[in-house]
Formats: sequence, structure tokens, C-alpha cells
Amino acid sequence: MSKDEETLIKDALSKEDVDEEVKEAKSEIDAAEDDDEGVTGDFEVTKEEMSIIRAELACEFPEDYTYLSDAYVKSVASKPYSKDPSIRRPIEYTMEKLTHVMEWREEAGAPEMESLVHLANGSEYSDEAKENPEKLVKAKALAVSLNNASIYWHGFTKEGKPILWIRCGRKPWYPNVEAEVNALILIADAGIKCMPEGVTDFVVISDSNSPPPPVPSFLINVLKALVRGYPDRLNMLLSAPVGSIIQFVMNLLMPLMPGRLAGKFLLKDMDNAVEIMKELLMNGEEDIPAFLGGTADHDQYYPEEYYAKNQGEGSLKFDYFGMIERLKEQSKEWEEKFGKKEE
Repeated sequence: MSKDEETLIKDALSKEDVDEEVKEAKSEIDAAEDDDEGVTGDFEVTKEEMSIIRAELACEFPEDYTYLSDAYVKSVASKPYSKDPSIRRPIEYTMEKLTHVMEWREEAGAPEMESLVHLANGSEYSDEAKENPEKLVKAKALAVSLNNASIYWHGFTKEGKPILWIRCGRKPWYPNVEAEVNALILIADAGIKCMPEGVTDFVVISDSNSPPPPVPSFLINVLKALVRGYPDRLNMLLSAPVGSIIQFVMNLLMPLMPGRLAGKFLLKDMDNAVEIMKELLMNGEEDIPAFLGGTADHDQYYPEEYYAKNQGEGSLKFDYFGMIERLKEQSKEWEEKFGKKEE
């Protein structure tokens, strides 16, 4: 560990009451965790049962129920019951689990995130902006978190899982924690909506070169969001290279993680990461980005903020809507190349 990295880590620990925040997070994550999360095995779920689940979700969450795809609902409903693995989860138990996810989304404001992007991309003198000054402030903060293009979707794995790229070197040193978490929710939801039919989880690949000083409150809030709002969504997180700051981050988060989640984190050196990506990415080696030693040019779509242009009349520079269109096209490409994933 270099002197600079040691100083950054000590500074992060001294500025916040980290121990107390970790204890609170541990309690919240333990309360949200189910004994059977990550359990394997599938039972049949009939069309009638799917209709019942769908109807109840539509009744309870009329503005957001379509967020959960049939494939995801079925993946939850078809699992063995933790109290008796020889039978399937009761419908009531499945509804409880799905309801917890939807309630978290309401609490986090997830359904309104995309409306904030539209507001940030429009004129601050529009009627909506003038009538909702607090919402405009929130939208502008979200745009700031998006504009550095430190997190975005691009491409798929050979199994049809969308890939979320994280570029740690672009992350701010002194982030607005709420806005950063909101940006993550927005981006996560966008990728989930673009999944090929039958796919329910995603892969994260992190370029962990030159990460900013660790901000424990942000890291803890991201973990809580992953556990409560996106259960069984993360298939794998590959991070390379692994320096002192990344090791600190993992040492902070690992004790908080459910065991099933901890096993999905792969911390590798660059050589090993490249070999994994060759096998993982839809087009193999040609999909490895330049910033991780490959040839694929992500910067033509997601440049550093200095080189990015405003998308509309507002403060948004990140090409959010272009990202979605590209991901939809890449999803079609995957389906043409590998065929639709069977549910």
C-alpha cells in the first residue's frame, strides 16, 4: 500500500462514524435476507398461478408492477421452500418476497428516476421545472452523477446477461451519496428492462484502476440497495486490478454480505480478468474494452465529461437514451446469434 492510499483510507474512516453505520446496515441486511435466497431447483408454476401473482402485484403497485418480468416472477415462484425443500414455495410466500422488493422501490423512489432524467434533459425554464423546484434540484444532482459516465450498460455475455461497466477512475472524490445511489438505481432498472426474454440477472465488470477515496456511506447504501431491491439479480462482479483501496472496500462490505452474494465477487489481476472476459463476453476478445487492455472503444459512446455534449436543453451530458437504444440493439444481436434463452 502506498503512503497516499494509506492516507486516503485512514481519512475515509475518520470522517464518518463508520462502525455505527456498519452495525445499522448489518441489522437491516440481516432483516431483509431470506434463508432460501440463492437456493437452486425449479418447480412448475402454472399460468393460472402466474395470473394470480400478476393480478395482486398490479393491484398493490399499479404504476410499477410491469417492472418485474414474467421470467423473474417465475424464477422467484418456482424455487423450493426453505422450510420444506421437497415442495415449491407457497404463492403467499412468493408474494411476500416480491412485495418486499416493490415496497423498497417505492421507498427509494425508483419508479420516478427516469422522469428525473427527462427533467434534467429539458429546459430549467419549462413549466414542469418551474412548478417543481425541489424535483429539479434532485434531477440536476442525478445528471451530475451520470455525466462522468462512470457506470453504464454495454453489451451482453454469451448467456444473454447484460453487462454493467464501472469505471472507478471516473468516480468523484467527494460524491453526493444520495444522487450516486439514485443514478445506480436508474441505470440498474434500465438494464433490467432491456434483458432478453427469459434472462433475469446481469454481470458487472469493474475497471478498478485509480479508484477515488472510499466513501463508506455510499458503499453501504449500494450494498443495501442490492440486497433489498435487486435480490438474485447479480450473477457476477469481476473487478480488476485489485489495489489497496479495493481491498479496503471488500473488507468493509464482506462481513455485511449474505454468503450467496459474497461468492459472486471475483477480484482478479489484469491477466486473469482478460482470460475470464474472453470466455464471458458475447464476441469474446473483440468485446474487451480498451481501458482493460482490449480494442473495443467505449469512449465513442461514453466519453469523459469534458468531451461530452449536452443531450438536450438541460444539464444532462450522459447519453442515457442512446445507451438504452444500443442495449436493445445488442439484445437483438444476441438473440440472433445465440437464440432466445429458454425460461
